[in-house]
Amino acid sequence: MSEMTETSPVDETDPIYVQRRMLRFRSWHRGTKEADLLLGSFCDRYVNTFTPEQLCRYEALLEAADHDIFNWKLGRAPVPPERDDDVMALLKTHNFVDVIDS
Repeated sequence: MSEMTETSPVDETDPIYVQRRMLRFRSWHRGTKEADLLLGSFCDRYVNTFTPEQLCRYEALLEAADHDIFNWKLGRAPVPPERDDDVMALLKTHNFVDVIDS
């Protein structure tokens, strides 16, 4: 006999739920496949665990150009002070190669 698990219903009007959905869409629709894979997989992995403040910092990060985000992640350019936060630190450690290999 399989175990049934209860899931709480999702309130699709909850601002945090809406923000997470918007961030997921923006992360997977960047304009380049590389950015989609990096930011989409990062968002899928972490956005549901982010605090409201982290969601705002991630949203601000998505305002940056893809090439800047890649350069910051790879250490090719210094992260500007306004983006040097816990979300960027987490992105620097995010391994998205497993997404490419699948």
